[in-house]
Amino acid sequence: MKQKNEVLSLDTLDWKILQAIQENSKQTYTEIGRQLDVAHSTVFDRIRKMERSGVIKKWTVDINFEKIGMNYMTARMTVYADPKEIENLAKKLSEAKEVLEVSLSLSEEFLIIANVFAKNQDELHSFIAKKVAPLQGVLRIRTSIITKKIKQERLLIENNENYKS
Repeated sequence: MKQKNEVLSLDTLDWKILQAIQENSKQTYTEIGRQLDVAHSTVFDRIRKMERSGVIKKWTVDINFEKIGMNYMTARMTVYADPKEIENLAKKLSEAKEVLEVSLSLSEEFLIIANVFAKNQDELHSFIAKKVAPLQGVLRIRTSIITKKIKQERLLIENNENYKS
């Protein structure tokens, strides 16, 4: 793994290790090493380097909340923002526990797009009315409640050449 400017250059083995752990992060270093025909210590060292350098940000689990009786609703909230306040506003939204993701869009208007969750419509309304609407820089808010998720995945690494700029 080499660093050029702020971009890390991963070799083929690094990419294959990332693929393996993205497919199944419960695999042992020995299992990954066997798949890739390298020693488990090599896998361990490479993963530790990728963790330290920030390539691997965190290890987590994807829980199906409905299976354990934790029902909640999600919504996509579009905040039309004052251009002078958009960065600060996005940071403030990012701090709210109800906010899962925050993105900026600079199209014909300055937008903050946030995915939010709540137990029900009353909680969603209260969050927007009491915590979002009063923030400095909010011009208007449009909320779309997600009624059914068809697909929700993360970007999977297939071929490192597809992602280089």
